[in-house]
Amino acid sequence: MTALPDTVGTAPGVPLYEHEIAAGAAWTVRLGRHRALRLTCLDDGANASVLVFAAADPLERLNVPDTLKAQMSARVHPPMVLMSDMGRALASMTASSLDWHDAITGHSTDAQVRDRFGPSDYANDRNAWRRSARAGLLDELWKHGLGRRDLHATLNLFSKVVPAGDARGSLSFTPGHAAVGDWVELRAEQDLLVVLSTAPHPLDPMPIWAPARLLASVAAVPAPGADDPSRVFRAESGRALAATERSLA
Repeated sequence: MTALPDTVGTAPGVPLYEHEIAAGAAWTVRLGRHRALRLTCLDDGANASVLVFAAADPLERLNVPDTLKAQMSARVHPPMVLMSDMGRALASMTASSLDWHDAITGHSTDAQVRDRFGPSDYANDRNAWRRSARAGLLDELWKHGLGRRDLHATLNLFSKVVPAGDARGSLSFTPGHAAVGDWVELRAEQDLLVVLSTAPHPLDPMPIWAPARLLASVAAVPAPGADDPSRVFRAESGRALAATERSLA
């Protein structure tokens, strides 16, 4: 887990902290209110399976169905608000080089990784150990007294899935959606615990295990004003931000 330094005296937008997240690894950061987490692809084909919790009370966490339904979308993109199961804003996706981040497919499991790529463990494979997103996320959750029951629907940042066009309504992964240099920025609207894994997307058809690295950067940013794009995007977005602000006044 990464705890960030105090922001007093730091100019808005100037990085407070940078960290390279290894390929196929998991990472946690405590993100203070009105700090922005920017994730940047260091390799082609990156994926970040992300969980988001309110740091003050992890029982409040990201509700992907409400986030999508309230903002009339099947994907996450700027300037959408990430809403909790209590109807409050956890974070806002303020900017991204990509206009599509998957929010409906879920994350990889141990069985899925084993069936596709064969068994793997640290004793035999060392740093090339193939771990599912679920395994990595659970390892990070346990460090904070959380566990399997706290897994919720993940965002898959940098990944895109679209309808396959068949009678079953299958989803099709879009290869090459993210390339080196693509990025996304999340602004915390309250203190957050953000947990992520860089394991490949579960629908990625890549025949070999090839996760990608990410660079995480955190900076202090201004609070959202009255005309902030996330506030005015939808009426529901504005209400979620207002609910968070009232609770923290």
